[in-house]
Amino acid sequence: MALSPLAGKPAPQNLLIDPAALERAYFEIKPDARNPAQRVAFGTSGHRGSPFDGSFNAAHIFAITQAICEYRKRQNYAGPLFMGKDTHAVSAPAERTALQVLAAHGVETIIQRDDGFAPTPVISRAILAWNREHPNALADGIVITPSHNPPRDGGFKYNPPEGGPADSATTQWIQDRANEILRGGNAAVKRVAYASALRASTTHVQDYVPGYVNDLANVIDFEPIRASGIQIGVDPLGGAALGYWQPIAAQYGLNLTVTNPRVDATFSFMTVDHDGKIRMDCSSPYAMAGLVGLKSDFDIAWGNDPDADRHGIVTRSHGLLNPNHYLAVAIEYLLTHRPQWRATAGVGKTLVSSSMIDRVVGALQRKLVEVPVGFKYLAPGLFDSSFCFGGEESAGASFLRRDGTVWTTDKDGLLLGLLAAEITAVTGRDPGERYQSLTARFGAPYYTRQDAPANAAQKAKLAKLAPEDVTATELAGEKILAKLTRAPGDNEPIGGLKVTTANGWFAARPSGTEDIYKIYAESFTSAQHLQALVAEAQDIVTRALDGA
Repeated sequence: MALSPLAGKPAPQNLLIDPAALERAYFEIKPDARNPAQRVAFGTSGHRGSPFDGSFNAAHIFAITQAICEYRKRQNYAGPLFMGKDTHAVSAPAERTALQVLAAHGVETIIQRDDGFAPTPVISRAILAWNREHPNALADGIVITPSHNPPRDGGFKYNPPEGGPADSATTQWIQDRANEILRGGNAAVKRVAYASALRASTTHVQDYVPGYVNDLANVIDFEPIRASGIQIGVDPLGGAALGYWQPIAAQYGLNLTVTNPRVDATFSFMTVDHDGKIRMDCSSPYAMAGLVGLKSDFDIAWGNDPDADRHGIVTRSHGLLNPNHYLAVAIEYLLTHRPQWRATAGVGKTLVSSSMIDRVVGALQRKLVEVPVGFKYLAPGLFDSSFCFGGEESAGASFLRRDGTVWTTDKDGLLLGLLAAEITAVTGRDPGERYQSLTARFGAPYYTRQDAPANAAQKAKLAKLAPEDVTATELAGEKILAKLTRAPGDNEPIGGLKVTTANGWFAARPSGTEDIYKIYAESFTSAQHLQALVAEAQDIVTRALDGA
């Protein structure tokens, strides 16, 4: 995709949404359940869409919440439901919609006080903390967020008692039931007026901030950060993490500056992403141009997306780190600075994450577990502490408490930012410098993600390929060592194909929303070898689809 001339520049007025018009569309547009684009569809992390497109409207949220109430009743979940939301324009209306249904069903529901925001990892931690104390009355949660998506979008995801994203079986049941309700004109939805829901004895307001902030000391070693006095910069990108940074700084004595304290549903303060859209992607150098421009003002800095489940680490030495690079640094540091972690606890990663992680983990004689794309595949390992760390290439990760027990089972962008400060304070080198040490030891990888055209039929074939559909024996001049359509760590379908050689690999997966498939590729040889990998990957996929 060609780089937009607006990339990295302040968002012009004509890109800004009208929040009032978006909210009107949320309530007024009625989705057509016969149209696949307007049905409930849970992807890797919940249902997402835009009110303007008829894909995220009040009707959807009524139906999904009704389905969740039915699901949790079937599962006998007797504890509270923790609900959080981010700063997107339709997150607050969606929270009000959901609360109407939850109150009608008598579900004990906890929301952030003062109509405030609560990040994804905060809800995950709250669920787990409750369930440790109340194993006979399990809690679950809802987070209302489309993550880093543009301001016109909305999102709605369900977290079961394990605290992380719901597994495929759960989301399939909720999706199917919600669409059944939607086709029936939402006649099956039980609800009360919003004012009544807010006054209901089952609706409780709480400040999520103290519980999360106080508990962070059990995960991060704050003393060296405080003692070093390093200068920390944080840009919440107008998201739900904003209300957490000053309490964290005050409690732990950090020299921390919030570079952008604004919350604005138009996200007018953003610089434009690579494709000319406003997108709060903290792993994008274009969306993060504002903070990158301040890198010399801080010893370490980071940003988070609106629900704070992702991190973007900005170093004085190298600017914005590639997410794969920081994952490798974080894993190497943690495995050598958490003495209470069990030596048998493995490292989980998605199969399109960098093989630098494989080399780091192997050198430290730890177990590596490779899973399909989606944090829901990493959550079980974090939950039972069989993973000490779980990370994905799209700047999402979490890890265990210092005592080796579970912290969150959803991605925690606040945590990974604070870890960058700990690394810098303890080692005297920022994560960018530490990554250079890793490349000196293990070699420098070249990594890319590109898109290729594919129609609906081709995407369906790609998702169902078998290894024998790939007839090639070589890739970019090297012998093919493995052809994978299931993840080696858990034998789950990857919804595509991964092909590996001694010094490179590619993976291809269909997009769930566009007529494209995504190619991920990495070479430990050269940039030219990476280009050859991508070119041959497209040829291999095309031939496999033609023959499948």
